Amino acid sequence: MSVILGISAFYHDSAAALVRDGRVVAAAQEERFSRKKNDAGFPGRAIASCLEVAGMGEGEIDAVVFHEKPVRKFARVLETFMATVPWGLGGFVRMVPGWLREKLDVPTAVRRNLAGLRRECPVLFAGHHQSHGASAWLASGMRTAAVLTVDGVGEWATAMVARGADGVLTPLLEMRFPHSPGLLYSAFTGYCGFRVNSGEYKLMGLAPYGEARYAGMILERVMKLHEDGSFHLVPEAFGFLSGERMTSEAFHGWFGGPPRREGEAIEQRHADIARSVQEVTEEMMLRMARTVRERTGERALCLAGGVALNCVANGRLLRESGFERIWVQPAAGDAGAALGAALTVASERGEVELGGGGDLMGGAMLGPAFGDEEIRRVLERVGAVYEVVEAGELARRVAEWLAGGRAAGWFQGRMEFGPRALGGRSILADPRDPGMQRRLNVQIKFRESFRPFAPVVLAEKVHEWFEVPEGFESPYMLFTAGVRRERLVEPGAGLRGLGLAGVARSEIPAVTHVDGSARLQTVDRGRQPLLHEVLRHFDGLTGCPVLVNTSFNVRGEPVVATPEDAWRCFCGTNLPLLVMGNCWVERGRQREEVCPREALPRLCQDD
Repeated sequence: MSVILGISAFYHDSAAALVRDGRVVAAAQEERFSRKKNDAGFPGRAIASCLEVAGMGEGEIDAVVFHEKPVRKFARVLETFMATVPWGLGGFVRMVPGWLREKLDVPTAVRRNLAGLRRECPVLFAGHHQSHGASAWLASGMRTAAVLTVDGVGEWATAMVARGADGVLTPLLEMRFPHSPGLLYSAFTGYCGFRVNSGEYKLMGLAPYGEARYAGMILERVMKLHEDGSFHLVPEAFGFLSGERMTSEAFHGWFGGPPRREGEAIEQRHADIARSVQEVTEEMMLRMARTVRERTGERALCLAGGVALNCVANGRLLRESGFERIWVQPAAGDAGAALGAALTVASERGEVELGGGGDLMGGAMLGPAFGDEEIRRVLERVGAVYEVVEAGELARRVAEWLAGGRAAGWFQGRMEFGPRALGGRSILADPRDPGMQRRLNVQIKFRESFRPFAPVVLAEKVHEWFEVPEGFESPYMLFTAGVRRERLVEPGAGLRGLGLAGVARSEIPAVTHVDGSARLQTVDRGRQPLLHEVLRHFDGLTGCPVLVNTSFNVRGEPVVATPEDAWRCFCGTNLPLLVMGNCWVERGRQREEVCPREALPRLCQDD
């Protein structure tokens, strides 16, 4: 038996993944346990969780694999700062202690945090984009595929074109720092007032409210896009080379003023900028995808890297790139690189079997699970009032509750790996209610009212509600598609841009974005039997096989991991119902001193 532990750490989204005999056993992000969003620390809690899921100890690990090569990365950082002296001196001084403390000496950090490792257990390294590529191709289960990885920066590479075949991932082309798709998108994220490395999805959500009137300026002054999808950033537009800030004064002048600050109003200008950089990103991704198709001749494409979480771009790739199949790693960011690092070594040892017909991700349900007895003990300890629902009745009762226009916290089975809630740690609601989007955003999630929600839909009925190709599936919520034309409604006359926020656009307005699109999750009986049953009952009651599915958390906090987390989140929001395992917890039945009848609203500031 071979047990390989992959880890990513020290930058953002630290994570651990355990691969045993070539099979993915467990994976989790550190933030879920530390409760620190995008936690960059050593993933000790995540490792402990993975080992507990697998039922083994540290002494049974045969190899630890880090997701990148620190010495090469440090050389790039050092060279970058040397090239920007004296402007980069401040950033260099702030950066050095962290590198000297742990980032350069990963083996020591590993053994300090995992005292039970055997002395002969090696600490190995995989390249950053090698890890991303392996997390996509090897986890997809495909025997051969084209591979595209796109992110901020690893050691030097910012994007990689490769081919996976015969168990080996062969790089063909790469783009190098400072010319970076991820840093380009992050620069505009920061400029529009959202937090870099966590707010990029907000920029994507804001984009449909705008017009692409700055796209030409981006292509002329900010970057030079080439036919193969590679590009060169214009140095005068940016400040990240010196480590001080993302954008320059020249950049601010081109786009109408200084960066938006936290708490300031979002203007139509910001929506237009978001739409512009989104369209430029989509065009870049399309060109890259066509390049990798031409270079490899493959009919299937595997994607990873943080930019691969841009589900709008993924939707365009599905429709326009010419690939017959596209598979995206659900933990496409640096968290997933921990899995890719472990799979790389497992594949080198000949342990990963490909071509079996399905992916290796287990529906991305790779975190810990909690039994009904354990959930009841938590509820009794906190003084909750609850009832136990028979297994055969739970799905029907939840569907009836949701059909009444009420939301529910949904805590079932294993926790998801990656940023999307897929039915393990979710909030569910009725998508037909025109006011549901605003209520969920403002009263429950305490965030911007324009933010879209995703629909979860019965896989066998997805074609009845959405414009998708034959054979389409999206179990990991990584593609957008249009709502079918006959289910759309015209918005109010004279409204445009941000004025369209909250306006019903279809029969399922709570999950239909301003442009008539939706970020789809399809649910089949094999991956999600209980959620499938809820949807089936809801369809029987309402004629609609679709629900709102959003992550079980509030603004600025990670998705809940444990029953204690779920209870605290339930009491801190205005959720009317919590369903954990077979336990039914209604807010109205709780004692005020245990769980307030109405949670105090939080200030809606950017996290």
